[in-house]
Amino acid sequence: MTSSDTQSLDFRSDTVTQPDEAMRRAMASAEVGDNVLDGDPTIRALEERAAGVLGMPAALWTPSGTMANLIALSVHLERGDRFLAPRGAHVLMNELGSAAWLAGGMPDPLEHDAGPGRPSPEAVAAAIGARGGPYFTLRTTLLCLENTHNASGGSVIPPHEHAQLLSTARQAGLRVHLDGARIWHAAAALGLPPAALTVGVDTVSACFSKGLGAPVGSVVAGSASFVERARRMRQMLGGGVRQGGVLAAAALVALDRIGDLAEDHEKARKLSTGLAELGWEVNTPETNIVLARVADLAVTLDSLGALGILASTLGGKVRFVTHRDLSMAGVEEALRRIKAGGHP
Repeated sequence: MTSSDTQSLDFRSDTVTQPDEAMRRAMASAEVGDNVLDGDPTIRALEERAAGVLGMPAALWTPSGTMANLIALSVHLERGDRFLAPRGAHVLMNELGSAAWLAGGMPDPLEHDAGPGRPSPEAVAAAIGARGGPYFTLRTTLLCLENTHNASGGSVIPPHEHAQLLSTARQAGLRVHLDGARIWHAAAALGLPPAALTVGVDTVSACFSKGLGAPVGSVVAGSASFVERARRMRQMLGGGVRQGGVLAAAALVALDRIGDLAEDHEKARKLSTGLAELGWEVNTPETNIVLARVADLAVTLDSLGALGILASTLGGKVRFVTHRDLSMAGVEEALRRIKAGGHP
């Protein structure tokens, strides 16, 4: 069996989803305006709703999550400021060094001593170190958290640990930014509203194209004064789109689908259990990401591809991501093909 004679099953990411008919109708009928000159009404509606869902005073639409994070870091950091983030965080590993290059920050990774993707308050306090010192020492001014933590297999920071990390950062005078690209998944896994996972942060980013089915777009949220500064930074970065309401309309539909994410988590658990039964070394997913340790990544990906199964790599492992465009029957079919094809 080859990928040419069977339907491909795409586990590469939850960003491969395509807008369904309902979302396309909303996009086609969206009320729009010039969002740079006097505002786009649909973008404005999305920003207001997203701010409420995230429990923040205000929000700003951005074309991508990378831009949302970069805007937040650019506002929070002065040139040469040190910031902390869990090892493997998206702002450290997947944004092409823009935190240092454009935001001017000095990144420093935190180890996951409290669990996958989760530094302990003690680790944060130790990394911050003693305050003061000579003028030529680094100033640590910002803590970046990520919930869920992508590189750790979509791991979740629960509210009580979030509160402890926030308290540690605040005691040292640090600001806190939360990369919530998949905060919807964390909320679904915990059975909580997204706002319960943002308590106390200065800013949070969230993405509509990861799991929720929108084709593009994120928000960065914080205080009204932060959003005012963020709007100028977005313009500097080329994010001042015109009639963006056609994209915001899709994101508004996406927000209605946060509850659907629990199904994606069930699919991931089904996949993980099935792979383990076939002898794979896999994590037990908290959300929708399954990581598998294999002997040879290239050989495994080629073998999966020959079975019509598309996957990606992350941190030296094979990454499978379940999503709304891949049904439970698709997961079961993938397991059937892998079993029939033998261990890759």
